[in-house]
Amino acid sequence: MRKGRMGVLLAVAALTVVLALTAGAGAGKRASYEVWMVDQSNTNGTTSGGALYIYDGSALDRRGAATVPERVDLGGAVTSLCLAETGTAPVRPHMVFFSPKQSHAVLSFVASGHVVFFDARTRAPLSCIDAGVQAHAAVPAPDGSYVVVANQNGKLLQRISTNYTTNTFTLEAGAQLDLANGTTPSGALRQDPVLRPDNAPICPLIDSTSRFAFVTLRGGGLFVVDAKASPMRIVAEYDRDTVHGNGCGGVEGDGRMYVNSGGGTAANMSEFDVYSFPLAAFSLTASPPNTPAPTLVLSLDGSGHESDSHGTILTRKGRHLWVTDRIGNRIVVIKAATGRMVGEFSLAGSLSSDPSPDLLDISPAGDLVFVSLRGLFPLSGDPHASTGSTPGLGIIQVKKDGRTGVLRGIAGIANVDAEGANRADPHGLRVRLK
Repeated sequence: MRKGRMGVLLAVAALTVVLALTAGAGAGKRASYEVWMVDQSNTNGTTSGGALYIYDGSALDRRGAATVPERVDLGGAVTSLCLAETGTAPVRPHMVFFSPKQSHAVLSFVASGHVVFFDARTRAPLSCIDAGVQAHAAVPAPDGSYVVVANQNGKLLQRISTNYTTNTFTLEAGAQLDLANGTTPSGALRQDPVLRPDNAPICPLIDSTSRFAFVTLRGGGLFVVDAKASPMRIVAEYDRDTVHGNGCGGVEGDGRMYVNSGGGTAANMSEFDVYSFPLAAFSLTASPPNTPAPTLVLSLDGSGHESDSHGTILTRKGRHLWVTDRIGNRIVVIKAATGRMVGEFSLAGSLSSDPSPDLLDISPAGDLVFVSLRGLFPLSGDPHASTGSTPGLGIIQVKKDGRTGVLRGIAGIANVDAEGANRADPHGLRVRLK
């Protein structure tokens, strides 16, 4: 299947910067939760702004796609705060994560480099930090002590110290790691035309100990970084033949870190790989290149179909790994215990001919998965991969203990310009426990 323009055939999903480091909770008493989704499109024709859409979980359980979300205009208090604290306006909200206790939200702005911290309960912006060229993703550590920022076109890994009790957030100049200049522990160039040609960081994945950050690179290769060192330092290095480029999905499960690689860039339109790394094999002592060796769980390159692996999630009890294919409009399912692909299911159908889902997360009970569906005018990712026809929140019913699923509804959103075009472009998405 090939994806056409403006929503013709199939294109898929993704998520979790990010990145879902948590699987669903047990299926007992239903926990109170909400779903946050980021609209990247600009506010009222300006060059900044965007919006947050927040859906109450109990309403989603009862009403599904008919749920009316709370809308937070990022062109208001957030822009005012950033202008006051940094002198510049935030542009293109991209990915959102929550602090370990779910008390704060962390929102990165990919086009301007801002990172904004929110009181998650009141939605009030508390602090705005300008990290520099770009902030593609800003990922909180599980222990609550820091946030790692992927400064994409700045080719930097940065760290913000965090104290959620006192609302103190500080960009640590002494922690910064230059990914484009200097050498690795083996003496190789960090950015090298053969080994790692483009070291723009995409999505840092932090392990449950809060010590190691797995940093995917746009041009291929990967660094595992001691995220608590000052400056942060590389402890494991991988070249582009070992780990392909542009990964943005990752999840920890059963002692392994799953990392994907994807397409959706002009230099590499189609890519779909999933790797797993044995966490116990890493230490603070630097390893030789490409060790510990990752396991290639799955590669769909050369399968005859264009693919763009973009996000991952573990279903309830960690039994199945879902990997979204943004170009193919499908979710590929891997049995976690064996690392074998056990199926796939399409998200294209009567609800949308071209959903182009991007990022996803799972409900606490594990029975629903939520996915951001891209719009007609995507502001990130190559349009070939990212253009969708039904911008909004997709609601997937999990079936057969995570072996498959069904797209049950789409809660559409709109940001209509003066010419009548819907500019809405959902991207970042996370489930928050209340």
